[in-house]
Amino acid sequence: MKRFALTLTMIVAALALAGVDSTARAQEVSVQGPLAGAPAVVGLRIYRETRFTVQLHCAMTLQDEFSRAFLPGGQLMFHPTDWLGIGIWGGFAFNIDSALSDQVTAKGQTNAVNVLSLPNKTNFTSQIGRLKWVAAPQVSFIPLRGKLGIFEKLFVDADFYLFGGVGFVGLEERADVTKEAAANATRGSLAQAIPMLERTQTGPESRASRVAIAPTFGAGLNLFLADFLSMSIEWRALPFSWNTSGTDESGDERGDFPDKAINSSDRLSHFNHMLTLGFGFYLPVRPKISTVDD
Repeated sequence: MKRFALTLTMIVAALALAGVDSTARAQEVSVQGPLAGAPAVVGLRIYRETRFTVQLHCAMTLQDEFSRAFLPGGQLMFHPTDWLGIGIWGGFAFNIDSALSDQVTAKGQTNAVNVLSLPNKTNFTSQIGRLKWVAAPQVSFIPLRGKLGIFEKLFVDADFYLFGGVGFVGLEERADVTKEAAANATRGSLAQAIPMLERTQTGPESRASRVAIAPTFGAGLNLFLADFLSMSIEWRALPFSWNTSGTDESGDERGDFPDKAINSSDRLSHFNHMLTLGFGFYLPVRPKISTVDD
């Protein structure tokens, strides 16, 4: 029995080695004849290589606390290869107050402890931060492309892309208020302090503009509707700090909270992000078609 088991084991091992050897030899077989050296795909539409893209789009910010921004704009991009693009993205915003802002205006109560935060509920929307414009030089990387089928009847060329760059964001926020100015305006009773705040630079209607610089990155899906036209849906992130509520959000160096001042320390970190729908036009209008020599 021991000899039989040993013999059987040797036969199985020999068959296994023969199978590995035959597999290895099969992989070494090269294609012969007219297909020798031919590319995997012939007649492939190369949509991006050496073409400019002019895109018109509209972006919408997501998960906003007090004011939502819609950004009509455009993108200009050049693709030196089919998988790489360099360009600039941007848009100008118009703002719509959120339901939370409406609730604060309707039901908010004046803050008697720190009158800077909410001196008058009817003027709350005058003090909230608003996004005004965005400009972002960026680089796109297109790792995947193929076809998408709809109900197995309609097929469209598509690609998936990633992008990253530097975003320049125009913001409008409540202007800074020093402790001294706030103290001078709020001397006396609360009833006297609120009108005083409304009439001075400490009031919520006093505004200041600035430019925030932040990283921007995201991903998108591009559907080619024609040789010169595509539709894209993309998600974009712009993380930076700003004072969205226009309220006193920080303490002073002694640890007292609030510090009864409005300044840069009241800006909180926000993972700002948006969704964009765009239509791109390609120049020249006809893409390159791959051949056997490519």
